[in-house]
Amino acid sequence: MKRILIFLSLVLIAIVAVAQTDWLGQVNGLMADGEFAKAEQVMKKLPKKVRQAEAVRIDSLQTIMGRIRKDFNMTPAQGVALIREKMPEATDAQIDNWKATRKLEVMNIDGQEWWFRKSVRNLWLLGDEFAQVNEEERQESYQTRRRYFLQAMRSTPDRWGVRNWQRANITFTLDVDADAVPAGETLRVWMPFPYENIRQRNINYVEGNHPATLSTNSKHHTVYMEAVVEKGKPTHFEYTFTYEVGERHIAQQDLLAMVEPYNTESELYQTYTASEAPHMIITDEMRSLAREIVGDEENPVLQAYKVYQWISRTFPWAGAREYSTLSNIPQYVLDNGHGDCGQVTLLYITLVRSLGIPARWESGWMLHPHEINWHDWGETFFQGVGWVPTDQSFGRGAIDTPMDAYYATGIDVYRMASNEAVGDRLDPPKTFIRSETVDFQPGEVEWRGGNLYYDKWHSHLEVNGITPLSNLIQ
Repeated sequence: MKRILIFLSLVLIAIVAVAQTDWLGQVNGLMADGEFAKAEQVMKKLPKKVRQAEAVRIDSLQTIMGRIRKDFNMTPAQGVALIREKMPEATDAQIDNWKATRKLEVMNIDGQEWWFRKSVRNLWLLGDEFAQVNEEERQESYQTRRRYFLQAMRSTPDRWGVRNWQRANITFTLDVDADAVPAGETLRVWMPFPYENIRQRNINYVEGNHPATLSTNSKHHTVYMEAVVEKGKPTHFEYTFTYEVGERHIAQQDLLAMVEPYNTESELYQTYTASEAPHMIITDEMRSLAREIVGDEENPVLQAYKVYQWISRTFPWAGAREYSTLSNIPQYVLDNGHGDCGQVTLLYITLVRSLGIPARWESGWMLHPHEINWHDWGETFFQGVGWVPTDQSFGRGAIDTPMDAYYATGIDVYRMASNEAVGDRLDPPKTFIRSETVDFQPGEVEWRGGNLYYDKWHSHLEVNGITPLSNLIQ
């Protein structure tokens, strides 16, 4: 009898071990096929021990499916009606073609077609029929960017090539909806904060309405606060900070004169030319594409510029799906023919790394007058020069203009960089899946019962002033 019990125990352990390793692949496959209900059933039927051990992972997978459902929440009838409000002459054949060419993004979930909530707005940006209007808007945007460039050129660069130094004073607020969690519970909140680099200095936390902790062990630089929830009242978080920020660019001809062969044995080189899961994966296909783009060119400065130009000319901007719902963002851009700022930046980084050119992520906020928003860009490393900024998304607005190469190796002054990597752990650590698993700009909120998604809170960045330092230092 004892032997039988031992045998049955070993069988049970083996079953649990198999369940722990096999269920995840099965769920991921079902999710990729749009079979969400079946995926949820697989997780629901897992042995109790597995569900307890994998509670956070299961919660994350269920959360991602919920986010996809929120992103794809428009019925075909609703989508067609919105199109014909603005374009009554649109035919069924045109609409079918827009779907086939992914100008309209749709997904089949549990046997039903759903349209991406931004798909109709994106259509006006992506459809060939609207190219002329979009080109006029691009030219207007270019003239604005050019004014920022000319403003910077009136100042003298320092020894690092940084110029047009400004002092920014910023207040960031985050408000959690009343009764989003039960009264008496504690909210944990992470919010963005600038970090010291070649273009940002003299960073000063001024004041806040709750005790604050500044991160020290994360590539996402944050202000962390806690507050106890009061019944029937929103929970308000607020802080003010100042920092100095400058414009920096290095002209292509100067880079070509300074660049040296890479030290391929260095830690920097090996780190920033390697794959970085899940979104910067150097595959044979990526290497082949990168080589096709650059042709016979071997100079890393010109190779990187060719990649930058190719992306700028190939992938128009469009409103993005939630990053946390995408398994490989660069591949998503290639498959769908468009991308927002972070998506094309990840594609740029992956392609140039495929060529042996170090590149990395940087992001935060753009602070341009009347254009304050989240924004993502990158940096490219050239031996003998160092890291130089690369704003792949802004490059789309400068195609075939005198500033065509500016954002390939430069960035304007209106920035607040708070992130120097993607998907890093927050400090202090967050327990549950983040609302944004790749980037970090609007903040993150959780309580002991789980993550709070964007629909339960909102944040705002207010620029109190950006003042030229030349006006402050006499």
